[in-house]
Amino acid sequence: MATPSATTTTTTLTKDLTFLIMQFLDEDKWKDTLHKLQQESGYFFDMKYFEELLLEGNWNEVEKYLSGFTKVDDNRYSMKIFFEIRKQKYLEALDRHDRATAVDILVKDLKVFAGFNEDLYKEITQLLTLNNFRDNAQLSAYADIRTARAIMAQELKKLVEANPSFREKLQFPSIKSSRLRTLINQSLNWQHSLCPNPKQNPEIKTLFVDHTCRHSNDPFAHLAANGQAQQMGAVQRADGFIPIGVNGSFQPPIAPVPIPPPLSTWTSIPPSVNQLAASAGGIGFGSPANPASYLNGPANPEDLFRTRFPGVSDRVMLPGVNPGHVLSPAFNAIDEFPKAVARILNQGSVPTSMDFHPLQQTILLVGTSMGDISVWEVSSREKLVSRSFQPWDMGASSMILKATLVKDPSVSVKRVLWSPDGSLFGVAYSKHMMQLYGYFGGDDVRQHLEIDAHVGSVNDLAFCNPTKQLCVITCGDDKAIKVWDAATGSKLYTFEGHEAPVHSVCPHSKEHVHFVFSTSVDGQIKAWLYEVVGPRVNYDAPSLSCTTMVYSADGKRLFSCGTSKDGESHVVEWNENEGTIKRNYQGFQKQSLGVVQFDTTRNKYLAVGDDYAIKVWDMDNINLLATIDAEGGLPATPRIRFNKEGSLLAVSANDNRIKVLATTDGLRLMRNHESLSLIASRNAPEKNGSTRSMEDNKKPKLTEELKPAKIWKPTEISETARLRSLRLSTTTVKTDKISRLVYTNSGNAILALSSNGTHLLWRWPQADRSTIGKATTNVTPKFVEQGSGILMINDLTGAKPEDAIPCFALSKNDSYVMSASGGKISLFNLMTFKTMTTFMSPPPVVTCLAFHPEDNNIVAVGFDDSTIHIYNVRIDEVRIKLKGHSKRVTGLAFSQLLKTLVSSGADAQIVVWSSDKWERQKNSFLQVPAWTTPTALFGTHLQYQKDQNHFLVVHETQLAVYETLRLECQKKWVVGESSASISYATFSCDSQFVYASFLDGTVRVFAALNLQMQCQINPYAYLPPNVSSATYPLVVAANPQEPNQFAVGLTDGAVIMFEPLESGDNWGVPPPADNGCFHASTSANGSSLELQS
Repeated sequence: MATPSATTTTTTLTKDLTFLIMQFLDEDKWKDTLHKLQQESGYFFDMKYFEELLLEGNWNEVEKYLSGFTKVDDNRYSMKIFFEIRKQKYLEALDRHDRATAVDILVKDLKVFAGFNEDLYKEITQLLTLNNFRDNAQLSAYADIRTARAIMAQELKKLVEANPSFREKLQFPSIKSSRLRTLINQSLNWQHSLCPNPKQNPEIKTLFVDHTCRHSNDPFAHLAANGQAQQMGAVQRADGFIPIGVNGSFQPPIAPVPIPPPLSTWTSIPPSVNQLAASAGGIGFGSPANPASYLNGPANPEDLFRTRFPGVSDRVMLPGVNPGHVLSPAFNAIDEFPKAVARILNQGSVPTSMDFHPLQQTILLVGTSMGDISVWEVSSREKLVSRSFQPWDMGASSMILKATLVKDPSVSVKRVLWSPDGSLFGVAYSKHMMQLYGYFGGDDVRQHLEIDAHVGSVNDLAFCNPTKQLCVITCGDDKAIKVWDAATGSKLYTFEGHEAPVHSVCPHSKEHVHFVFSTSVDGQIKAWLYEVVGPRVNYDAPSLSCTTMVYSADGKRLFSCGTSKDGESHVVEWNENEGTIKRNYQGFQKQSLGVVQFDTTRNKYLAVGDDYAIKVWDMDNINLLATIDAEGGLPATPRIRFNKEGSLLAVSANDNRIKVLATTDGLRLMRNHESLSLIASRNAPEKNGSTRSMEDNKKPKLTEELKPAKIWKPTEISETARLRSLRLSTTTVKTDKISRLVYTNSGNAILALSSNGTHLLWRWPQADRSTIGKATTNVTPKFVEQGSGILMINDLTGAKPEDAIPCFALSKNDSYVMSASGGKISLFNLMTFKTMTTFMSPPPVVTCLAFHPEDNNIVAVGFDDSTIHIYNVRIDEVRIKLKGHSKRVTGLAFSQLLKTLVSSGADAQIVVWSSDKWERQKNSFLQVPAWTTPTALFGTHLQYQKDQNHFLVVHETQLAVYETLRLECQKKWVVGESSASISYATFSCDSQFVYASFLDGTVRVFAALNLQMQCQINPYAYLPPNVSSATYPLVVAANPQEPNQFAVGLTDGAVIMFEPLESGDNWGVPPPADNGCFHASTSANGSSLELQS
């Protein structure tokens, strides 16, 4: 009788074998058999396959596949899954007006749920009586079938993940590729090593019996071979197994072939050579010089399956200290590495990628998070070229790209790169597009090619030359790698095989063989030959990190650098012979706050941007050589890039800047360029053909330098004639003071929430049917009222006016508004004004709301009991409660880029949470002046800047801008002790201004760069002369498309819009750069300002 432990072991091994078979079926593309095995074994639930079935509407297969893992009545999650599937099938039948099918589904599929919720079943049944089921209030938002299926698929995915029936069945084990073939190969090698007379080139004709070598004169040889074939009926597949030369798997030869030299690297297999012939080196046995030496079995079986690379020693260099290298906390050769900050460039938005020109080594190409590209001459700090993202030919773009840009027009640059000769540069964008520009020197940049390259983000690009013509290779979120002709834009190759978005590509060539390394975000590294289908090598990156690979400048050494999901970073050197790690460089002391970037220089140094600094290693030593902070001010994971000779290093810095570090050679290079530029400018011919002398050039410069500095003062507006304003109000609806205010995302309407819980909507009319209205002070908008008289009024059940803090949040598509005024949260349809649902009765009282940027069904809710609830509206479930504040929560803001949620509270505390794991990352406290007496219902409000890295903190005493990851205050403006408090503030749509309102009725415009005030609008410039002193702005909202337009909500229930007097004008003159900050003080007329250093 088998013991329990033996039974458990057998079961485990059976499960492991099943997983290996699944891997084999997947690699050989036997998909139907694979999914049948998944269903029958119940070991692995393929979420991707499940989603595909849902989106196709293949309902029978959906339920059939599900049945292998759970039943309807297993638990409430399973019941909800089956109900949603059958409900969708029912609604689609109704939408087709196929009532017979709908009745059949109702009776056969949905009847089972009547016993659990009879009222729901009755309501579903009543849909048969409607001509259009969308007339039902709860289904009014139902869109087309395709959209409904996509929404359902996302919700079912969450239900499956939460369902205990699927526990430990959603993650396929981490198994090296072709593991089953490798095990078979190992077995055959071992059997061959035990043969009494092993052949150098054995014939393997079947796997059904153990292998043994027999000679042709052996009387039993033919009989045995024929007996095997007759008994087993073995049939060989034409493609056989993958060659051992590729990934260590076994391939039986079809016929004996001459023994070639020892097996070479995969990179040396010419694409035109048959794979079988290229790998026919003794079936992967390494072609031992003395086969008899294997009679006693190998000392280490793994040694039999290693791939050998040509021209490289078998000696493995173990990581350690090189005896000839003296470690030092600083560089001994100070001129070898750029450390001195030589230039600071103000880019204007966050740099995401940089590259120096390969020939003109002081020319720097930069891409940013806002989709801008710039070309800088770093020696003179001159921005030669600046371009914002815009499709060159929108008509030729795909419908998917057009729809994506309409839904969310924000685009960032993922990679910029010069071609090898510097005549072209490429730009990869976060949405579909790759653009190539021609560069003709100076500021002469011309459009060359635009390619709609990938579905989703184009994550990387590189130039290569596999066919004696320049090509550009791209990779993207669609898991594909594509090669394009750089001259014509035609697609030459597509590589598919990654199971996750491809993060980076690294093309290279060796011995006239061209190949490409690629890495994906799930930590897989693959290598491809241009003419061969499928990856030739599969590696795992350290800790399955999101990795970038690069060769040293001489092309002899391969390195990779990346960061795992847990923040664990690695820099390693690879042993190309073995496909193993040769060196793992040490020096990452803690978790990285983002995916680190690296670069190499001089075939000697590795540099990584990490922990607010630049870390440097000698390539031959695993120990950290030096850490450079570039005089401070670096982000957590700065972007870095060397010029070709390694004398300059560009580093991204805070406040949208770039620091250029230089060696003495780099300083000399920039000085020489400046001198040449000066000579060229002095000798440049005038328009009339004359040439100035040196003295003539000097005079204007000296005169300009001697001019006295102009005294700058902020603009003050006290008259209605000096601005454009428009008052919005209504006489048909009773309103109170405006507590919250927002423009719709389309910019054609303003939504206000009054303190009595009533919502007010003004919409600008369309100019014609093909356009939408545009908010402007030149046209009075229409106050929107429904014919039925329905109003959007918050549920005030249980509300206490003295505790109420009105709040609302608008969905990205302007379709829904979620709102609360001390009672329940109400979800309104902004088109029909209908109340979709109400939830979360007090106590505790809701104090602030924020939609998740990636999912309108997820909302963060702040309460007066200091907690934050992450709530799923669709399934009516609180996913998690966040606790970190000691008083009520007053502000919430998401960063989609950083995947963070920032919260603020009446305790003057700011907390940063991760929005994927919902864990607290950092917290900080505002420095509130000692003289302050907090107002009862005033709190701290938050808003992210356009770059998604910095956020604005609005407190009654101050405005402040914080950097998220370090949670450091980078600039601040504080109200004077005797001045009026701030009521609200917001960024302009381009994040260049901050609009702030004050309790004394003034409205001020600040430059966001340094929070210096540049314009003040006094109350008598926009309020009637007889207005009460109790009338002042409580809230501010900025137009999402017009940076100089904003609106304020007043305590008398009206809304005032503001625009500069002339279209295109700004609010005042920008203040000069200064290291101090402005503090407000009040003089006799209440309008003077005082500069505090």
